[in-house]
Amino acid sequence: MRSIQRRLSLGLISVLLIIGLVLAQISLWLFEVGLQRYLESGLRNDAELLLVAIVRGPNGLQLDEHRLSPGYLRPYSGHYFRIDFDGGHWRSRSLWDLELPQPEETGLHADLELEKSNQSLLLLHSEYRKFGQQISITVARDYTPVQASFALVQRIGLGLGLAGLILILVLQRITVRRALRPLDRAREQIFQLQQGQRSQLDEQVPLELEPLVAQINHLLAHTENSLKRSRNALGNLGHALKTPLAVLLSLAEGQTLDQHPQLRATLREQLQQIQQRLERELNRARLSGDALPGARLDCDAELPGLFSTLRMIHGEHLQLSNRAAPGLILPWDREDLLELLGNLLDNACKWADSLVCLSVTQPPGGYCLLIEDDGPGIPEGQRAEVLGRGSRLDEQVTGHGLGLGIVKDIVAAWGGKIQLLDSALGGLQVRIDLPDRQAVQQGVQ
Repeated sequence: MRSIQRRLSLGLISVLLIIGLVLAQISLWLFEVGLQRYLESGLRNDAELLLVAIVRGPNGLQLDEHRLSPGYLRPYSGHYFRIDFDGGHWRSRSLWDLELPQPEETGLHADLELEKSNQSLLLLHSEYRKFGQQISITVARDYTPVQASFALVQRIGLGLGLAGLILILVLQRITVRRALRPLDRAREQIFQLQQGQRSQLDEQVPLELEPLVAQINHLLAHTENSLKRSRNALGNLGHALKTPLAVLLSLAEGQTLDQHPQLRATLREQLQQIQQRLERELNRARLSGDALPGARLDCDAELPGLFSTLRMIHGEHLQLSNRAAPGLILPWDREDLLELLGNLLDNACKWADSLVCLSVTQPPGGYCLLIEDDGPGIPEGQRAEVLGRGSRLDEQVTGHGLGLGIVKDIVAAWGGKIQLLDSALGGLQVRIDLPDRQAVQQGVQ
């Protein structure tokens, strides 16, 4: 959910920035164009007043200075003009010794500089005809104060825009969180499904999520029914085969095959393997049927009962040591873990002299299970053969009926690793390293 929120936030920020910058630039451009058009009307009015101030005199055209604005008489006042005609030209006194830029085309011109004054000019160049002569009038005003005010407006607008963007992002984050809250609840319920705390998702969800929740619940119900049918079918098949297997084993032990000892040994071995495999799968099916789906193993609650059962089976002469970290909960199926630990501890008790130790720790990145005993152990040269593909300890090593078949299946299904090592107690150490599946699932979510 956090990744979705981040993507939505980043997407909204990008869209708002792009749209905001485009709108800001267009708005500022339109504002400046409108301002220049407003100032142009004033400059055009000044040009027409100058045209009116041109009168006939004894020596031809004259400029009536009494009709000029006082701004044209004060040096560098910010108001300037130049009038060109066939007999010469007139300049405003405000120009002093400077020359006004003369554009080649008529109309409004911006961003022209008045030399030596650091003034940016807004200039209007117009052509008129009066008294039969062509008259060119150029009027200008200092545009620098307007540009400074415009820059101030830009800064204020930028600050307001950023404040508005931050406000929008805060509101967007609140809105997205409220909108995604049902998805968070659905995610929590799915996690509870994995933990075995519920069997269905709540159907009280927003209208948009109802089809998804309904499909998930339907899938869960269908999967549960399929597992029940498969489990029942496996159980029925196992019970149906038990009687024929018992008959075949009885015949293999009878006197009928006394004359064929090799055939008897082969038949007995094969029938025993079939019987062991059948009992193993029936046991797994029974445990799967009794287990709460997804229930986890609480070491503090479950291990004392397991150790008590082992003491009853193997006697009080064995010292069973439990070194599991306090409050540790293993994030895997409870029944599979009990089967795994029960199998390994039972075998350790069979071959231990006096001491069996179980350690369960949580190193970085996963969990580590150590089962040790002070018995004879297994020679190092036979350990690889014991853990080889498709092999079992009780089949590969004579005298060591450890039976790691189920253990290897469970560890492999969880993506873990099993090793047989020398124990500090003098016997065998079975080390199982399991990845932190719960952390991986939460990271994916």
